[in-house]
This record gives sequence, structure tokens and C-alpha cells, in this order.
Amino acid sequence: MKEVLLNEKLSAEVGSIYETMEADYDVVAKKLKFSCNGCPDNCCDSYFQHHTYTEWAYLFQGFRAQSEAKQQEIMKRAQQYILDCEAAESRDERPQVMCPLNEEGRCILYKNRLMVCRTHGVPASMRRPDGQILNFPGCFRCQEIVSRKFVHESEAPQMERTPLLQRLVAVERELMGDKIHLLPRVKLTIAEMLIQGPPATATPHCERPGIKPGV
Repeated sequence: MKEVLLNEKLSAEVGSIYETMEADYDVVAKKLKFSCNGCPDNCCDSYFQHHTYTEWAYLFQGFRAQSEAKQQEIMKRAQQYILDCEAAESRDERPQVMCPLNEEGRCILYKNRLMVCRTHGVPASMRRPDGQILNFPGCFRCQEIVSRKFVHESEAPQMERTPLLQRLVAVERELMGDKIHLLPRVKLTIAEMLIQGPPATATPHCERPGIKPGV
């Protein structure tokens, strides 16, 4: 298997996408006077799955920057997370388990946290490639604010995710190449990404040991 690695250019673009994401989020949060401070809940126990090799690789950049001891701690929590999710699903329940990257209420890979983690909270909308518009009401605390301030939730400000997702898709296509449609689709929790290791694809035939180019 050949590891999928983000080069400097693509890493910078992912960082730029995330910065724009945060700025757009803050604009909506400010209009709603919404903040996570003092919230009795922690959205890090929400069951999220992630869908790009790009974000998987970006997450591992942050993971590898941790000490070996810290990496081992994270891996133990990731293993337990998967077991707890499987137990919940066996009871036909949606898992609600604390993310293995959460320590004392905070993400220890905050700089490398993924898109869903960054956008969850405020109302948002997204236009799918088929033209369908999806609306996301935000977390329960934000929904309470919207219900108090607006007659209908459609009147509330929203974060528009579409341009950001389009930029992320462009990075994914450049990273994975023109055969991206032939690769396995990513549908993993953060814990599953960690346990599986960094993203990897089958090593091209010409790059395998003992194989000469053109043979």
C-alpha cells in the first residue's frame, strides 16, 4: 500500500479552507450571539463520519506531531470508542461516545480538526451537485436561540458551506488523481481513521518491489 500524503501546496490550501470556514462560522455566530461557552453539552460526543482522503491525511499530520506516549493514549481511546459505538449500534441506538481526541472538554488536535467538527453548531446550508439544497438547523443550543429570535428558522442567518465544499473537492481530486472514482469511498469516524492508520491506496504495479518500469 502507498500512503496518501498532502504536499505543501495542498496542505496550505486545506489550511486556507479551514480558516475561511472559521471566519464564515464566526460571522453567523456573532449575528445570533451564539457561543459554545458555558454549554452543558459537548458536541464531541456526536456521531460524525468523514468522507475525504484529504481530511484523513490532514488529521494524521496533527496526530504525528504528538509525542509517542500521547499517540498511544489516543489509540487506546480510539479502540474503546469503536467498541462503544458497536455496542450502541447492536442496541439499535445512534452512538453518542466522546471523541478519542477530546481531553478535558477540548480537542487536542484542534488545528487539524475536520470539517464537520468546524461547522457543527450554527445553521448552515449546502447545495448538492444535483441542485438539491440541504439545510442544517445547528446544535440544540443554537436552535433554541433561533426559535426565540425568529418566527421561522428560514429567517435566521446561515453559513453557506457549498463554496468551501467545492474547494475541498478540488483538493481531493488533485490529491487522488483522475482515478479517484475507482478508489474505495471514505466513510469513517475519527476513531476508525486513527485505528486504520494514515490513508493509503494500492501501490501502482510499476512501483512495486522487483518490478521494472515498462515491464
